[in-house]
Amino acid sequence: MAVWKGPLSYIQAYPSITGAEMYKVDIQADTKDAAVIEARRNREKQRQSRIFNARYCKMGVDVESLKRQVEERKLRDEAEKQRSEAFDAYRVRYDKIAQMLEEEECQRRKQLNQAMVEFWEREQQPFMRREWDIHDPDAARKDFPARVSDDDPRCGPSSMQRFDGEDVNAQAKIKLQKELNKLTLGHQISQREKDLNDQKYADILDDKKRIELDLRALELTRLEEECRKAKAMAVADFNRAQAAEIAEQQRLAHQREQDDNFTEIHNHLTSNILMESPDLAQSVMGSHRVITSSWKGMTRAQLEAVQKTQAEQCKENQRLREEERQRDAEWDRQRHLADRAAMEMDAQEQNFRQQLRKGLDDYNRELAEAQKANLQYLEKEVYTNTPTAHYYLQFNTSSR
Repeated sequence: MAVWKGPLSYIQAYPSITGAEMYKVDIQADTKDAAVIEARRNREKQRQSRIFNARYCKMGVDVESLKRQVEERKLRDEAEKQRSEAFDAYRVRYDKIAQMLEEEECQRRKQLNQAMVEFWEREQQPFMRREWDIHDPDAARKDFPARVSDDDPRCGPSSMQRFDGEDVNAQAKIKLQKELNKLTLGHQISQREKDLNDQKYADILDDKKRIELDLRALELTRLEEECRKAKAMAVADFNRAQAAEIAEQQRLAHQREQDDNFTEIHNHLTSNILMESPDLAQSVMGSHRVITSSWKGMTRAQLEAVQKTQAEQCKENQRLREEERQRDAEWDRQRHLADRAAMEMDAQEQNFRQQLRKGLDDYNRELAEAQKANLQYLEKEVYTNTPTAHYYLQFNTSSR
């Protein structure tokens, strides 16, 4: 059995723990309890604000989501309206095209009928027919009379001019008339059949023409779409060609400017004013100064010195670039190492979280078992009496 020996014994047993540290631990515990109480109060206030808010309790819906759905529905309706308007515009356009094609077909048919009538009037006159001499109403007037006079040379001495009641060619005339009537009737029958066939052929042509107009409308629609695409491609090609032409003109202008500059420099270098002796260009102000109006340029030694300096500068630049490249490589290596270290730390943190989660799950399981046992104890040992009406009146007085 453990015996309480007072705080002195604990201080003697644990000399590393001072009184200040002990009181500091107590203060931290009080602060932690106060923070827990304050957090509990805040949660209670938030719970009350949710529970006693009649709007959320009665409606039970997400108003913002409903507003967003209404806006989306309006946008869909507007898009559908624009789509319908576009379809209506296309429908009106195609109707206009069909009307134009129909009017064009009517004009073409009218022109064809007019040309047919003109052909009939020009090439198929009644007097041009083969049997016109039979149906000519002026045939009797155009024919020669039986005799002109009594001394008509067509009549001989024994010729008799006329006999009452005698017609030698009556049977031949009747037969000829019957044949002519038969030929006329056959011609009328064939003409009737031809007209019926022409009408049937015209109906077939109308049907085919209507189908052709529909196909032409579809073809025009397709050609219009292809034309629009071709136009867009042509505009793009034209823009590219124009841009290339402008770039080429700029390049040529720049080249001409460079050529003019080089030509001017060459003319200045080879002019008489610059071909004088270099001694004349020395200034009296010092050997490092020259007379610009008489100076023809640097000597070969000076040019070699400048080129040598430029070569040294190039080597120095290469060395600097190499150092910068090595420095960038070192930075990349350090960054790679840092990334690997971060990945390892992430893996360690993930492992620690898994272990912590596993411990928390075990603790929650034990807590659930304890709560289950406590619930069984309450149901079997504590809550054995039946609640009365007075028991239910104590609810809904707070958020709990």
